[in-house]
Amino acid sequence: MVTTLLVVVIVLAIAFDYINGFHDAANSIATIVSTKVLSPFQAVLWAALFNFAAYFYFTDHKVANTIAKTVLENFITLEVILAGLIAAIMWNLFTWWFGIPSSSSHTLIGGFAGAGMAKAASLGVNIMSAINLAPILKVVAFIVLAPVIGMVISVVISIIILHISKNARPSVAEKWFKRLQLVSSAALSFTHGGNDAQKVMGIIYVAMVASNVLQTGDKMPEWIPISCYAAIALGTMSGGWKIVKTMGSKITKVNAFEGVAAEAAGAVTLGITEHFGIPVSTTHTITGSIVGVGLLKRVSAVRWGVTVSLLWAWVLTIPVSATLAAIVYGIIHLFF
Repeated sequence: MVTTLLVVVIVLAIAFDYINGFHDAANSIATIVSTKVLSPFQAVLWAALFNFAAYFYFTDHKVANTIAKTVLENFITLEVILAGLIAAIMWNLFTWWFGIPSSSSHTLIGGFAGAGMAKAASLGVNIMSAINLAPILKVVAFIVLAPVIGMVISVVISIIILHISKNARPSVAEKWFKRLQLVSSAALSFTHGGNDAQKVMGIIYVAMVASNVLQTGDKMPEWIPISCYAAIALGTMSGGWKIVKTMGSKITKVNAFEGVAAEAAGAVTLGITEHFGIPVSTTHTITGSIVGVGLLKRVSAVRWGVTVSLLWAWVLTIPVSATLAAIVYGIIHLFF
């Protein structure tokens, strides 16, 4: 049965995807803007196009399935999902306002898990019995692994490109790198859409199961992925200029060649993790890739003070989102 609360949850979930888009726009466009290959306006249109194009390729919904299993079915109610979404939106907007490139994925997972644990507490049972530790531990592990993998791949790609182009004239090479950056940026936007849109798809699906509109195991209605991919693409078109500045210049100065290597490495990493159904942070992945190209120049080329502050945001996102969600659930529980 479709209830008002279910409609509210779906609207908020799609709103979160929109916020995810403008919060994470910097991941796809920061280097292409900082190297002046495209203007900011052109870059967001380019990224949004490939965000939505991912809908036609990523049809297995593995990441959505992982998100849906974060909280055990017995503890999933619309109130739990609502609390998780509100907390995730709050943290996303807070970090966006201060230009902190935190993870929308981890915000959503932390919020959902925190609300589920609050539900368990309200029933007087062990809070850990509400969550499925396997997907959560996988996500936590990739807080470290995703940027490291991105960094390693970006170093390898950089070395390969340098070897191939070692005899090229600098002016000719630069021209080709700027063209290639259009391709690498498109690839990153494509995999970003495929990875991030699925997270909200999983949330909407479990909300419909909790409302008995769908049964566990039913095929996901096609309007859910279309809505989520459209929302994240529209969000990307809205930009996110504070985070662009952090990603595009504060970590390390990036030229066109390094932009190609970083974006290609980010795209490869996201493609691999999506294949295995691991909901990783696009932000963490591209940050690691940018650090990798910086390290190839010299260790001092990376602004480690900025990088360390980003790490703190990464570590805090899941527990802060979970705590916020538990508080929000407590408030919601008073009225439902």
